[in-house]
Formats: sequence, structure tokens, C-alpha cells
Amino acid sequence: MSPWKRTVYKTVCLSLALLVAITVFQRSLTPSQFLQESPPPTFEPQKAQKPSGHLVNPNSFWKNLKDVVTPMPTVSRGPQAWDVTTTNCSANVNLTHQPWFQSLEPHFRQFLLYRHCRYFPMLLNHPEKCSGDVYLLVVVKSVITQHDRREAIRQTWGREQESAGRGRGAVRTLFLLGTAAKQEERVHYQQLLAYEDRLYGDILQWDFLDSFFNLTLKEIHFLKWFDIYCPNVRFIFKGDDDVFVNPTNLLEFLAYWRPQEDLFVGDVLKHARPIRRKDNKYYIPGVLYSKPSYPPYAGGGGFLMAGSLAHRLHHACDTLELYPIDDVFLGMCLEVLGVQPTAHEGFKTFGISRNRNSRMNKEPCFFRSMLVVHKLLPPELLAMWRLVHGNLTCSRKLQVL
Repeated sequence: MSPWKRTVYKTVCLSLALLVAITVFQRSLTPSQFLQESPPPTFEPQKAQKPSGHLVNPNSFWKNLKDVVTPMPTVSRGPQAWDVTTTNCSANVNLTHQPWFQSLEPHFRQFLLYRHCRYFPMLLNHPEKCSGDVYLLVVVKSVITQHDRREAIRQTWGREQESAGRGRGAVRTLFLLGTAAKQEERVHYQQLLAYEDRLYGDILQWDFLDSFFNLTLKEIHFLKWFDIYCPNVRFIFKGDDDVFVNPTNLLEFLAYWRPQEDLFVGDVLKHARPIRRKDNKYYIPGVLYSKPSYPPYAGGGGFLMAGSLAHRLHHACDTLELYPIDDVFLGMCLEVLGVQPTAHEGFKTFGISRNRNSRMNKEPCFFRSMLVVHKLLPPELLAMWRLVHGNLTCSRKLQVL
């Protein structure tokens, strides 16, 4: 065979071989696959294969990594219901061997023996008070025997509202109680209280004795209750059952605040010193508090605070030992958070004038301009409410908001 013919023969054979190879290759790959460096995974179900590694979800395969939302871990809010069901508290007998303990007055010894007993079971509960859109929760400290005070408040400044106005949520009211201090009165008054609660459905009660030193228990029990049941309440007014409150002025004041702010406002005492006179109701022995002054605190007669701050306050208070004066104790909790209570001249927890005989303390024009005034008994509260909300003409309006 001539060299020319051999060359033509080789060229034809190579062309046929190349054509066969291309044909086989094209039959095994689609055009789009042919242009890729490596074939993508197939999503057809695999038969009788043992799983190996992590399977790819076909719905998320084509998503960019930045488009895939990684689920955030769920943060627990703590208990979802009141979780104290039994009273199991014994005295701290280790204190009885301390010489300083024996020198204390009986009520201080009693307080210290049981100070570690922080939480007690609930007897009456109304978690529904925080359901829905609640703008302001009005919370009143009361005792089981003072039904007349609660009734006067329900008829006046504690009256609930479905709307606080300006598109804001509801105003709801609750009373905080322990049990009757005297054993012989307990069963009788408990039955009356149960009937009262069936009528109004506005009482929170815990199974501890109502006493002066146990007012601090009432504070921490409410804060724990609020932390469990009230995640969305914007503001709280908390006060005594012997004060006059002007709800219109409270709501007008709150209109300038956001629920996320550290609002804690009232009649603030700064640089107050512990009272060392034993004949005084607020006497504190040096072994219980040795510092020269208290942190700033708002008088317990009445104050406003943001709901978000109340949740943080609950956890801050849990880091401290209980203190027998409730409003001072809250000041200590605020100090833990680094929050300063704000003073406001519309809160008069010592009366409009500290001179109890002053005519200012009975002048309705002053009451109309205030937010909170202490102290009024039920007949005085009802009479003052009628005057303030009647055809009252005042020479001038005080600017306190």
C-alpha cells in the first residue's frame, strides 16, 4: 500500500473512533451536565441503601447559604405557672446560737429565723388579668380585713377600663393579699375573701401571714407572678390601699414614656438614714443593716414602673436577702440593676403637706393636679373623688406633669 493510502486509512479510522466515543459520551450526559465540571447529586429515592452522612434537603439545595435561616435556640422564660405548691419552711436554728441574735427584739428574731423562706403557695390567682392588650396594671397592697378600702378603690381610681385612650390597651386592677394575721380570724375572713373574689375576680392571695415585715414578701411574690403571667403588660402602678390616685394624670404622664425605658418614678427619698430609735415603726438594728444610708428608693405609697423593668427587677431581687422594709428593699434591687428611681412632685406619699393639719391636705384643687396622694381612709377617698370629678372650679391649675 502506498504511503498516501495508509495516511488516508488512518485518518478515516481515527474519525470513526472519535465519532463512536462522542456518541457514547453524549448518550450518558445531558448538554447541561456536559458543560459542568462535576455532576450534581440526584434526588431520586435510593433503594435498600444504608444511610451514610447527612442527607441534603432538595427544597433547600438551591438556596444561597445566606438565605438559609438558622433556627435560634429557644430561651426559657422560667416557670409558666406558679410553681410553689407546698409550704416547707423550717427555722434557721443556727442563728439562735449567735450572741447578737439573742439581743434582738422578738419580731426581728422571727424575721431572721424565716428570712430564707422566700416563696409560698397561691390561694387565689387571676392570670387572665394579663391576657390581651394590657397597657396599665394597677396593683394594690391590701390586707384581708380591709374590705372597705378595696371597695372604695373599685368605685374610684381602681375602676378598670377597656382602653387607656389614644389606641392604648386596657387598664386592669389587682389586690395583693396574704392571710389573716390572727389565727382565730383566719377561717372566717378567708370565707369572706373567697366570696369577695367570686364577685370581683381581682384578688391575688398567697399563703403567708399579712404583717408589716411580710410586705417585702408581697413585693417579691408579685414580681415573680408578674414575670410568669404578664410578658406583655407595658406599665404598672403599685400602691397602698389608703391613697388617692388620679388615673387621668397617670395616663397623661405615661404617654411620654416608652415601655422599654427604665421607668421607676415616685416620691423618691435619697440619702435616707436607717432609723435606730426602737420606738419607731421603721427601726432597724445595726446588725441587720450597718451602712450609714439607704440607696435611693420610692415611698411605697405609690409608684409607676415599666413592665420590662419589673421583669428584670424580679431577677435582681432574687439575688438579695430579704429586708423588712419593703420600699427600701426595692431600692436595693434597683441598685443591683444600676437603675436610679426618678422623683416626681406629683407623687405625695407623705401628704400634699407634711403638716397633717394643713388645709392643703383637704383641698380638692390640689388633688386634681396630683398623681398620688397618701393618706385617705375610705370615706375621705369617696368624698374627695366626688369633689375632684364634680363641678370643681379652681383659680389656677398646677403644672406637675
